[in-house]
Amino acid sequence: MHRTPQKRTGSLNSFLSALASDRPVPAGGSAAAAAVAMAAGLVEKSARLSTAQWIGASNVGKRAAVLRKLAAILVDADATAYTDYVKALRSARGLHTAERERILAPARERIVEVPLTITRAAAEVAELAVMIAMHGNPNLRSDATVAAHLAAAAAQSAATTLAANLPAASDDARLAEARSLASEASARARPLHARGRAGGRGRGRARSRGSGRR
Repeated sequence: MHRTPQKRTGSLNSFLSALASDRPVPAGGSAAAAAVAMAAGLVEKSARLSTAQWIGASNVGKRAAVLRKLAAILVDADATAYTDYVKALRSARGLHTAERERILAPARERIVEVPLTITRAAAEVAELAVMIAMHGNPNLRSDATVAAHLAAAAAQSAATTLAANLPAASDDARLAEARSLASEASARARPLHARGRAGGRGRGRARSRGSGRR
């Protein structure tokens, strides 16, 4: 009997509509966090279906679940941080330097720390994805590979957001860290390929009930 796939796009469509709107947020940082969450979800799925192939799959899956939940929180955290910063800017108008800095400093810190956290999470997800791609279920290799590349792109995107939130020519160590993490994530993901087992089943068959997916 043919089964119609369940629709799971309601909240995703709402997020995408907000992303496409003329409102300031959500924007690039939230998009990067959402990409991390999706990549972590793919790692988690791949790990769940790789326990027969690799003893380390369970631990990878558990860590991916933690990162998925963190990234989901960061989607809203980035939007909130930017909104709070704009409010702080408005509140600080016309104030003396010391008072202005007292108001702006916490908000400015937040719009740097949130994208840095996104970058860190993305880099870790990319690392986990590579591990599953190399050691896990061959039928899920393409999913793990997608996760690795998605996470690497998210790391670069979050690092870009962080840079945009700092003064020009900033020597902030957090920017150097974010760029280094993004570069490492890309380097890890780059060698991966989505080729399955030689003579193995196609992607559709690998997703069938008989493929070992539970």
